[in-house]
Amino acid sequence: MKRRATLVAAGVLAAVPSLVLAADDKEKERAEVRKAASDALAAVYKVQPSARKAVESSAGYASFSNFGMKILVAGSGTGKGTAVNNKTKAVTYMKMAELQAGLGFGIKKFQLLWVFENQQALDKFVNSGWEIGGQATASAKSGNTGASYQGAVSVSPGVWLYQVTGNSLALELTAKGTKYYKDSDLN
Repeated sequence: MKRRATLVAAGVLAAVPSLVLAADDKEKERAEVRKAASDALAAVYKVQPSARKAVESSAGYASFSNFGMKILVAGSGTGKGTAVNNKTKAVTYMKMAELQAGLGFGIKKFQLLWVFENQQALDKFVNSGWEIGGQATASAKSGNTGASYQGAVSVSPGVWLYQVTGNSLALELTAKGTKYYKDSDLN
């Protein structure tokens, strides 16, 4: 009996360092995602300073740093980011996955900033995810109309998207077959 208790105790003690390392790895990955999201936010603010006011007055926002590649007839992309509720300051870690079909070749790094005018749109994005398919349409606001979202693309009622590629703002929505969802490992 003593021997069994000793073996169980030794097993528990052996598992503790791996649990601590796993927690450290998870926190390190969270920090990397927070930095990528912060960098994406900074990139948008740099090319479209009015986006700061849109974010500050919104129900919340999500910022992502993404990487995509297309070779011949297939392409894919991945990304990570955070969604922030401006009222509660709650941060949700999220992922993005994209699939494309069609002729092309290239590698693209881009940042996205989603701005949610109302709580319902933010909650839907965080809790249900978001899918953009081949039928997605979007329009850009310019001039005096929608000035607080100048440079953003209207994705749906109450949802705006800023997309930065390189050092410029893209006034188009190019994502096809894209899914945004909670990162179950980091939340």
